[in-house]
Amino acid sequence: MQYMLLVHHDEEAFMKLSEAARRRMLDESIELTHQLHASGQYLSASPLQPTSTAALVRVRDGKPTVTDGPFVETKEQLAGYFLIDAGDLNEAILIANRVPGARFGTVEIRPVKPVSGLP
Repeated sequence: MQYMLLVHHDEEAFMKLSEAARRRMLDESIELTHQLHASGQYLSASPLQPTSTAALVRVRDGKPTVTDGPFVETKEQLAGYFLIDAGDLNEAILIANRVPGARFGTVEIRPVKPVSGLP
């Protein structure tokens, strides 16, 4: 089964880490993707650009509105993701424990809902 591991952290606190500390976390994440690839569990992964680069799109009554975003009242922002293949939730949890961002923020685990007809 596919699981999306959504990595959340406090963006301001993350940027206060030294460049070396941020690089170590990225290097650990890259190493994890190689380990997952070797075991056949890796599907995709990537960090996200800061929230200041985001845009929100809403369509209401057929009219689109685009705003800078996000404007969510939260202490943690979505920082990146891993898309993995795991046998079950317990295995996905074990993998999420290895995500460096889990030591700094939170990793949300969501099963991917299969939908027929997608390319």
